[in-house]
Amino acid sequence: MYVSEGGVEVEVPGARDGASEGAGDDVFYNPTQELNRDVTVAVLRAFREREPRAETYLDAMAASGIRGVRAAAEGYDVTCADLDADAVELAQSNLDHNDFDGEAVHRNANALMYDEVFDVVDLDPFGTPIPFADPAFANTRDLVCVTATDTAPLCGAHQKSGIRKYGCVPQNTDYHPEMGLRVLVGSMVRTAARYDKAAVPILSHATRHYARTYLELDERATKADELLDSTGFVYHCEDCLHREHEHSLVAHPPEECTNCGSTRILEAGPIWLGPVSEADFVESVRDEVTDDFGSAKRARGMLDTLATELDTPTHFDQHRLCKLWGRSASKMEEFLATLRDAGFDATPAHYHGTAFKTDATVAEIRDATAELDPEA
Repeated sequence: MYVSEGGVEVEVPGARDGASEGAGDDVFYNPTQELNRDVTVAVLRAFREREPRAETYLDAMAASGIRGVRAAAEGYDVTCADLDADAVELAQSNLDHNDFDGEAVHRNANALMYDEVFDVVDLDPFGTPIPFADPAFANTRDLVCVTATDTAPLCGAHQKSGIRKYGCVPQNTDYHPEMGLRVLVGSMVRTAARYDKAAVPILSHATRHYARTYLELDERATKADELLDSTGFVYHCEDCLHREHEHSLVAHPPEECTNCGSTRILEAGPIWLGPVSEADFVESVRDEVTDDFGSAKRARGMLDTLATELDTPTHFDQHRLCKLWGRSASKMEEFLATLRDAGFDATPAHYHGTAFKTDATVAEIRDATAELDPEA
């Protein structure tokens, strides 16, 4: 059958709702990833304004070729690669069906990335992107786009797997979506640094079952060193939910929580502690979201939140805090306004509806919002 997405039409035999692209036999298209692809197209539009020389685009795990077809619709010189011969044939057919000049090749993505240089490389594998990261950062010129769907290892729910894959210790906390995103970004930054490149995250988000980041490349080794200084460790108290962070390649965990004195401290890292997005670029991406996107409303809402989200390394869950304190949760707008009135920065976070960012500590949040408790 044929489906329309973002102004193009592609054939998608064997589509299964909820499946990931390339996962198993006859799986070529994942309708639940439309938001991911819509935001990708908006990023490609905005990035071309930022870096006009960017022309070539590699869809490294092409499947149906939907990503490549949509990139070709934006004027990029597209190559779709896949190890499945049927997928290659389908991707080429979809490019031809839309009258685009892109090429689909039957190649191992790693071999192709080592053999050729692309301006933009898009890694959207089933599971972890780690097996493809080295050639992507070694040879790409401008932008590497990365999706990871193995959220359990990323966020620490499958900790040993996360340690093996990402070279750090993830912890399963109440801010697990952000933990996963920062584990991913940190791993990509360290991988790029091995090639004396800085991989600067210009837009990143964690949505449902995946994390996605867009990393602009800078070939100055000094810039790579600078980014490594933005990695470090988070120390999380399991009892009062207080957390601290340390910019360092060596952990120095506290012996006890500075807020409640508990010794039940989780140590996560090294992870990315810097900004996961650039606000100005996020705003430019938001402006490139058009009404022909199936997820236009969701994409704009998420990007609006991302553009104003604080850069603090972890978010809080309002409901989790209120439950810990024996309170009823107030409306989020009122809760954040109260924090701001008390002199703190506070913004919604894109991870979920009760997530927020603030420069206040747990104790300061509790004290500042005590007036919202009707029993206080």
